[in-house]
Amino acid sequence: MSEVRIPAFAKINLRLDILGKRADTYHELRTIFQTLSLHDEIWLKTSRQPGITLTIQGNASLAAEPTQKNLVYRAVDAVKRKLKIGGGVEIELKKRIPAGGGLGGGSSDAVAAMLGYLQLTRKKLVPAQMLEIAAPLGADVPFFLLGGRALGVNRGDEIYPLQDILKMHVLVVVPQGIRVATPDAFRWVNAKPLGLTKSAVDPKLIQFCALSWSAQGSGLSNDFEGPVFRRHPRLDQIKRALLQKGATEASLAGSGSAVFGIFPSPAMARRAAVGFPHDQTFVCETLSRERYARRMRIAE
Repeated sequence: MSEVRIPAFAKINLRLDILGKRADTYHELRTIFQTLSLHDEIWLKTSRQPGITLTIQGNASLAAEPTQKNLVYRAVDAVKRKLKIGGGVEIELKKRIPAGGGLGGGSSDAVAAMLGYLQLTRKKLVPAQMLEIAAPLGADVPFFLLGGRALGVNRGDEIYPLQDILKMHVLVVVPQGIRVATPDAFRWVNAKPLGLTKSAVDPKLIQFCALSWSAQGSGLSNDFEGPVFRRHPRLDQIKRALLQKGATEASLAGSGSAVFGIFPSPAMARRAAVGFPHDQTFVCETLSRERYARRMRIAE
């Protein structure tokens, strides 16, 4: 195989609880991840030149950064080193998922690049080896090895698959001129010290997972909303506008700045999108684990 094309899907957090600040200065999280059909595209092809060549389209600021710092470069480089592959590879990343929106684009790109590179080179890594590479790249990177709907505990990097939900129609609104850096969002959170890191085995976890989506409503919840909305009232206005335009539920995406609404139909989502002429809008749908695995060519 001389060329591989692979998508890199966005995510939202159906629920995100910040349980407190740990002794290691990180925050203990409990969250429900969900993949969306919104995605970037990655092309990989073999090259006669040694090393990794990465070009980026659709995000000028990302393209201007040193390529060695990009998660795509770092992920592929880690796989090359792990498998001791000497040949060169050219990678083209076409960005559609906005950066700084809380949609996990960079993390998803990293996993997609890993999977695409393995397909390109016809090599394999067992899940434990994939996780070993993914975990140091970022707290939500391991989730994209699984996709669908999943529970994240610890720093959000310990992932457990959950039963998929029925397909839902989503409108994502990314406000013009507002980007929220995740470290800033955590600084704004007034989290109490935890003493000891909480275990994933929590008597409230079953209820937490059950509330993340039900027939009566999604149970959307995000502890970042209070502190982030106080600093960026425009995001609160977007959430309220989504509800007024027919969304059954709405929430901040991760630490922001994207805000998403759940709509009864894609037509209603498209009509609502017209009300945000100065912002980026994406009408998409939730993506099950089975569909995710099929698109990513992940072996069951």
